[in-house]
Amino acid sequence: MGRGKLRIYLGAAPGVGKTYAMLSEAHRRVERGTDCVVAHVEHHSRPRTEALLAGLEQVPGRSVEHRGATLREMDVDAVLARRPAVALVDELAHTNAPGSRNTKRWQDVQDLLAAGIDVVSTVNIQHLESLGDVVEAITGVRQEETVPDEIVRRADQIELVDMSPEALRRRMAHGNIYAPDKVDAALADYFRPGNLTALRELALLWTADRVDEYLQQYRRDHSVSAIWGSRERIVVGLTGGCEGRTLIRRAARLAEKGAGGEVLAVYVARGDGLTSASPKELALQRTLVEDLGGTFHHVIGDDIPAALLEFARAHNATQIVLGASRRKSWQYVFGPGVSGTVARDCGPDLDVHIVTHDAAGRGRGLPAARRARLSRARSAWGWGVGVIGPCLLTWIVAGLEAGAGLGIGLGAGPGLANDMLLFLTLTVAAALLGGLFPALASATAGSLLLNWYFTPPTRTWTVADPENIVAIAVFFAVAASVASVVDVAARRTHQASRLRAESEILSFLAGSVLRGDTTLDGLLQGVRETFAMESVALLERSDDRAPWTCAAHAGPGRPPTRPEDADVDMPVGDHLALALTGRVLPAEDRRVLGAFAAQAAVVRDRQRLVGEAEEARRLAEGNKIRTALLAAVSHDLRTPLAAIKAAVSSLRSDDVEWSDEDRADLLEGIEDGADRLDHLVGNLLDMSRLQTGTVTPLLRVTDLDEVVPMALGGVPEGSVDLDIPESLPMVTVDRGLLERTVANLVENAVKYAPDGSRVLVTASAHADRVEVRVIDRGPGVPDEAKERIFAPFQRYGDAPRGSGVGLGLAVARGFAEAMHGTLTAEDTPGGGLTMVLTLRAADARTTAGPAVDAAGADARTAPGPGVDAAGVDARTTAGPGVDAAAADARAPEARRGGAVTAPVPVADARTAHGSPLLQKAGPS
Repeated sequence: MGRGKLRIYLGAAPGVGKTYAMLSEAHRRVERGTDCVVAHVEHHSRPRTEALLAGLEQVPGRSVEHRGATLREMDVDAVLARRPAVALVDELAHTNAPGSRNTKRWQDVQDLLAAGIDVVSTVNIQHLESLGDVVEAITGVRQEETVPDEIVRRADQIELVDMSPEALRRRMAHGNIYAPDKVDAALADYFRPGNLTALRELALLWTADRVDEYLQQYRRDHSVSAIWGSRERIVVGLTGGCEGRTLIRRAARLAEKGAGGEVLAVYVARGDGLTSASPKELALQRTLVEDLGGTFHHVIGDDIPAALLEFARAHNATQIVLGASRRKSWQYVFGPGVSGTVARDCGPDLDVHIVTHDAAGRGRGLPAARRARLSRARSAWGWGVGVIGPCLLTWIVAGLEAGAGLGIGLGAGPGLANDMLLFLTLTVAAALLGGLFPALASATAGSLLLNWYFTPPTRTWTVADPENIVAIAVFFAVAASVASVVDVAARRTHQASRLRAESEILSFLAGSVLRGDTTLDGLLQGVRETFAMESVALLERSDDRAPWTCAAHAGPGRPPTRPEDADVDMPVGDHLALALTGRVLPAEDRRVLGAFAAQAAVVRDRQRLVGEAEEARRLAEGNKIRTALLAAVSHDLRTPLAAIKAAVSSLRSDDVEWSDEDRADLLEGIEDGADRLDHLVGNLLDMSRLQTGTVTPLLRVTDLDEVVPMALGGVPEGSVDLDIPESLPMVTVDRGLLERTVANLVENAVKYAPDGSRVLVTASAHADRVEVRVIDRGPGVPDEAKERIFAPFQRYGDAPRGSGVGLGLAVARGFAEAMHGTLTAEDTPGGGLTMVLTLRAADARTTAGPAVDAAGADARTAPGPGVDAAGVDARTTAGPGVDAAAADARAPEARRGGAVTAPVPVADARTAHGSPLLQKAGPS
């Protein structure tokens, strides 16, 4: 049984028509006779989408009870039992309710695919895990439901569902996406034209990259070497000279002319290493190309034109930008140069731009060096000169001596001494061209030919004159010596050239690593390009018995799981190894590879040190906060304590007879002082826990109408108006944290509101979130101070009204962010300040976060860090300034400020201002 195929409709934004397109595809398949069923579809009560469900078989879903709500989820087991050919599964990034088969819906889809069922699904671009930060920066909304990019990338088909921002906003205005009461808020916030345009660009770019991956894979699988100009890719050939920056800028201008243009700057280091490249200039050019949005590549190749063309074809480039040659005119006798060779060999599918510059035609910085590693052509020329050359020279010289070879009739030849010099010249030429062995062959052939043809008596191996014997021997010795010296020089030149090339690479590598320019992935990509490998992976393990894990990987395909599985492995210590696949490297390349491996270990250690430094910084911040906390609260703690002590001392005094009225006043002062201490200590504990990162909210689906009224008990009666519509969607929050947050906001607003004015607490729904606004008519806060008021121990104007140490708003924002919400300050139209608390809306698909245990324990009943001796969580104590009488949540009615006295639904004891252990039996 084969694995099923996955088709995904990728949407640029909510409402573009993913589900509609999926259902339309289902109807087409059903008409073709395909067994297609609807496993799960979210139609959101949209009439046109609901109409498409008619005529399609639907597999009933599962009903899941959670926190008193009935949630509808896909029944994976029923779909597997039905076993259709194709299943429609909407909302791939959805989080299933607790008790479901899998935590995420994409895991359900994996189960269906594994069973051989084809799946058609939908997902929005903002739900891709890698784009979470980008989407949050654009829209201001953090997507909690995400799907790993790899799941979407591995889909067999991805179809982009796109719509212009104007068309999508018209659909929204016509009521085709959201209910009419939510349209205005959505158009003014998430569905702004700028947001939609940015999300659309994200979707198009991500899809284009995926299409490019498909294309590259197809070209590799089918060994396609021809260039397919699907988009402009411009390769810039760099030499390390000053003209490189001109070439890069020219290539960037060419790329801007076509949509999706890409610039790839490549520096080819010759195998001999003798080049005029400046490491400093290369570093500047690398920075320039990266600033212009391109990429820099460093490769090694003996044949620079061939290496450039191979790189361009491997990356499916369409254009190559080269600088005009720096050669002088007479130097072209040695060949056309790199630019000319590339232009000649590029073929019809590559355009070559030769750009003029100031250094053109002014000569090279260093003379061109002869390659030490000889090509086949050079070796053939060496052997030809060494073997054929002596025979040809013998024919010419013998003809001259006979006066008949060329018909000149000179009669006399050049003489034996000159003959030997001519043969010695051939030997040196053979050594220069082919090395030692062609030169030795030339010396041997020359000695024999001199003896046979030019040493009396000729045509015999006998030498009559002893001086000629010495001459021939000396000739052979000199020829062999010259050949040996030339070969040794070539070897030394090769070694020096290679060492220079290696030092150039290592210098560039060390500089980039020390400057912090190189990430681990970038370093491995550099290793892959330098050694022309298929893939490179950095493997690590915690100890000798632990399995290897992949810390980073570069290149297509899966990385090796063990160093032994790779073609080349380079250990770095006992628990780190660099693994390369593609080919076996020669021993001489392992020295440079070892340097790369050591640098990879340095980068990996630096990553760990950065994490440890961040942890140390966090601890230092915590210590700093605690020090500031102790310094700031010394006075505020003493004031209520002094009042309590004075009142208690007065009550215990035997020499004063207190009246019932006086005694009641003293007791009231004691109670007020205790409330102030409770408020202060609660904020201090909350701030401490926020700074140390120990606040772990337990989220659950909650109705605002059950929580917000309970936060108003600590303010004077008649000071707050409450407007919480019953039609609001539920929110996903920690009830205790939400109550403390609203209480702090309301208390702060009442404190600064003018006498006689009321604070308004209202709530409204906007798309997938709910906003709670606390509005006052006080003096307000300037724009430059709106963020500063949320810092710990900050009070605007340093002239607070009433008591406090400036922690209320800091604690409120910390709690809001812990619940994945936001808290911001805005100006109230007409004067004043509005605090906007944004929370996640919950619908039928929303479930509690991972912090909720299987039994559904309430957030406020599980003691955590900061629990006092009584076992009460610091977050769950009474809100700021809540007196004993108003804190009782079990009273039949709770006040919603002075203007609203309607009965409030009674929650269980845990939804009050703290633990049941702190509740009183009734109002005092």
